[in-house]
Amino acid sequence: MRRPTLIARAASEPRLAWVDVAKGLCIVLVVLMHATLGVEKATGSETALNAFIEWARPFRMPDFFLISGLFLAARIARPWRSYLDTKVVHFAYFYVLWLSIQFGLKAPGMIAEHGAAATLTDYLTGFVVPFGTLWFIYLLAIYFVVTKLLEPAPKWLVLAGAALLHVLAPESGVFLVDEFANRFVFFYAGYALAPVVLKAADRVSTVPHLAVAGALLVWAGLNAAAVHAGLAFVPGADLAFSIAGIAAVIAFSVLIVERLPGRVLSYCGQNSIAVYLAFTVFMGPARIVLLKLTGGEMATSIALASTLAGVAGALLLAWLVKGTWAGFLFTRPQMFRLAARRGSGVPQSQPTAA
Repeated sequence: MRRPTLIARAASEPRLAWVDVAKGLCIVLVVLMHATLGVEKATGSETALNAFIEWARPFRMPDFFLISGLFLAARIARPWRSYLDTKVVHFAYFYVLWLSIQFGLKAPGMIAEHGAAATLTDYLTGFVVPFGTLWFIYLLAIYFVVTKLLEPAPKWLVLAGAALLHVLAPESGVFLVDEFANRFVFFYAGYALAPVVLKAADRVSTVPHLAVAGALLVWAGLNAAAVHAGLAFVPGADLAFSIAGIAAVIAFSVLIVERLPGRVLSYCGQNSIAVYLAFTVFMGPARIVLLKLTGGEMATSIALASTLAGVAGALLLAWLVKGTWAGFLFTRPQMFRLAARRGSGVPQSQPTAA
């Protein structure tokens, strides 16, 4: 009996497994990047992982943004109140919460070095200029609003404009302006080209695995050569390499979705928001302790161990607090939701779906 296609399964299942694998892969790559760069900064020298970090740079965040917009079409027609609740207030809640948590953990050292006034100023600035690793969810909320506002416009026109913004790569010095221009094309492509992406993933699932693996090896070599030559970061050309990388991540995710590594990455993807919010809480201390214990030796191993600590620690914390009073760390409480209007068809006692 023929297996149902990915698109057919998407209509009947709440999640697509390969999407979770892709998200899991990206979040692990993000943690690995931060862990590696942190170790390299502390030791003053590059690790053996540096080349791999650069190799993943063309597609690491673009893929994350594309996947974030992939299923927006099913939700974008919601009334503004419901839309803002799930696409803006949702991310705002976690941003403010974890901004406060991260500052609370760093405040003693910051106060000792810069003083209480400067530390408070830095905290308040975080509400305007995204703080640290939290910039991703800050930008996501903006993308969701902009895409909703642009809904009446032809998708091809908006996509072309977003691509032009990326190629022009403005360097205004204003973080939100520059990052919006740089990343919006990937988020909007996920929304506008979702049928194409899902069909492509479905097509990959029907191709012999050996052929897919061979194509991925060829891409990996070409991507490495382009990164080494700097071509992968030239405005205009970088967009092509990002698209190729996104396609490769999707193909790789489909290829391993039913294998053990795929299941591990799928679990990470299902809990990617928890990992993204909390990994620094575990990665940073692990890196500091290991650097002190080893005197900076075995830097590559320290980076890998810090990555594992960040991912595993965040997942463990999410599991431990689930269903407890501390669940607010990763689940938005009802009191921080926009109540449904009477007669809207959404019961006020129930949270609207994300």
